[in-house]
Amino acid sequence: MRLFLTGATGFVGLNLLLEALRSGRYAEIVAPVRDPDKLRRRLAAEGFQTIQNLRITAWNDPIPTEVDHAVHCAGVLFARDRDAYFRVNVEDTLRLLGSLPARARIVALSSQAAAGPTPAGREIRTTTDPDTPITWYGESKLAMEKALRTARPGALILRPPMILGPRDSATLPIFRMASGFLRIKPGSSPKTYSWIAVGDLVRAILAALEDDAPGCLAACSPEPLTDLDLIETAGQVMNRQGHTLRVPHLFIRGVCTLVDAVPALRDAVPSLTRDRAREIFAARWVIDGSEFRSRYLPGPFATLRETLDETYSSYLQAGLLPARAA
Repeated sequence: MRLFLTGATGFVGLNLLLEALRSGRYAEIVAPVRDPDKLRRRLAAEGFQTIQNLRITAWNDPIPTEVDHAVHCAGVLFARDRDAYFRVNVEDTLRLLGSLPARARIVALSSQAAAGPTPAGREIRTTTDPDTPITWYGESKLAMEKALRTARPGALILRPPMILGPRDSATLPIFRMASGFLRIKPGSSPKTYSWIAVGDLVRAILAALEDDAPGCLAACSPEPLTDLDLIETAGQVMNRQGHTLRVPHLFIRGVCTLVDAVPALRDAVPSLTRDRAREIFAARWVIDGSEFRSRYLPGPFATLRETLDETYSSYLQAGLLPARAA
C-alpha cells in the first residue's frame, strides 16, 4: 500500500504522518512539501532519524503514478489577499489530486469555514443549511470542494472545525496568554464552537481511507466548547490562575486595521487580518457531525482537558512553554 500525503509539515499532516509511520500500514509514504529540510527536522524531533518507507519530495515534483490512498492536508490558512488563498487552496489542490490515478482513494481536508457560522437564532448548523462562508479563506475552501467534486467525484471531503492537540502552533498563543494573569477574550459574551482533537481526526481519516464512499461531511466531536472553556482549561493545565478581560469587537477591528496597514506587523502577526477577524465576531460555529461520527469515529472521544494536557506536553518537549506552576 502506498500513501500520498500533502501538508506533512503542518499540524494535521504531521500528526497523520507520525501515526502512519508508527502503524507500519504503508510500504511507502510519499510526502510532497515546500521545505523538505523542515519536515526532516520535525521528524527528527519526534525520534525519526532515518525512515526507510518515507519519500520526501519537492512540492512541484511529478505526482506518483502508483498510489492507493491520498490525504490532502495542505493549504494556506492566513494570507493578505484573496488570490493567495485561491492559488494554493484551489489551484494547487487540483494540480496535486487531479493527477493521481483514478483508483486512488482520496480524503481531502476542507474546513467548517467553507460552510460558515451557525445560522442566526439556531443552536446548530445542519447539512441542509446553505453554505455561507464569511472570509476569503472560507470561500477558497468552498471553491476547492466544488472543483474537487467535479475532477474527482469519488473523493471524500471532511470539514473539521477547530482542531486541537499536540504540535498545533495556533494554540500556543492561548497557552502563553493563559500562563499570565491577564487573559484576552474577544467580545463580551462567550462564543461557542464545535471542535475535534487531532488524534480523533487522524483516526477518522485512516478509517475513511478503508472506505470508498464519497461525500462532504462535517467532522467534529459531539460536545462543543466555548472560548472561555478553552482559555480557562489551558490555565488549569498549567496550574495558573488569571483574570479574563473581555475586549469589545470594535477594538479588535481597529487592531486588525492597524496590522493590515503596517508591513512589520503583518509579518509578525500573519493570523490577524480584517478578513479572518470576521470569524471571531460570529457567536456560534456549531455543526452537526453525527453522520461523520457514525461512519468513521464512533468514540470514545478525547476530552478538552485530555487534549490540552497532551498539547501542553508537546510544547514542554519543544521548549516553548515553562513548566507547570507548583
